[in-house]
Amino acid sequence: MNTSFAVGGLFKRTMDVFLASLALFFILPILIMVALIVKLQDGGPILFVHQRIGFQGRMFGCLKFRTMCCNAEARLDQYLHANPQAALEWKTTQKLKTDPRVTVAGSVLRRLSFDELPQLINVIKGEMSLVGPRPITADELRRYGRDAVYYLAVRPGLTGAWQVSGRNDVSYEERVRLDTDYCKTWSGAKDMNIMLRTLPVLFFRRGSY
Repeated sequence: MNTSFAVGGLFKRTMDVFLASLALFFILPILIMVALIVKLQDGGPILFVHQRIGFQGRMFGCLKFRTMCCNAEARLDQYLHANPQAALEWKTTQKLKTDPRVTVAGSVLRRLSFDELPQLINVIKGEMSLVGPRPITADELRRYGRDAVYYLAVRPGLTGAWQVSGRNDVSYEERVRLDTDYCKTWSGAKDMNIMLRTLPVLFFRRGSY
């Protein structure tokens, strides 16, 4: 598969810019409120920037409101060293149901998915799309195997098939299959369907932690 063209092309990119700009305009008061909550909790940075793989393998800084304590990495290392079961969970899924790094405010933001709202800026910049595969790290790309070519042919999404299909209740292998199927069978109607399905998933918080 030729990855020199983004899945969806100009139509998908135009809709991304239009809808993301519109969303930012309407949710600006929410963004300001969340930024104040994060800052006032412990005085640390408002945003967390993590390097992820984007279209054609380009690295980009994926934006999130910070939901973890300032010494997150040290706390994670200590926790995994003291909890072998948690260490296995982390190795398998790169996530923890009980994450010692997450702050009180961060836990609420994650449950509501408000922590991901700054990624609308990534969308406008062309680093992400409103709908697409979940942004992954360089280490995770190996888990896609031959299907990595499909991931690299589309911009990562603010929401996607994984988010509306159970999120953390879905195995990593199933997540890869969902991402691959999305890329192979993309359509504007599919993007609209996923966006409409995202709202009730967020409301009922199915599969999120």
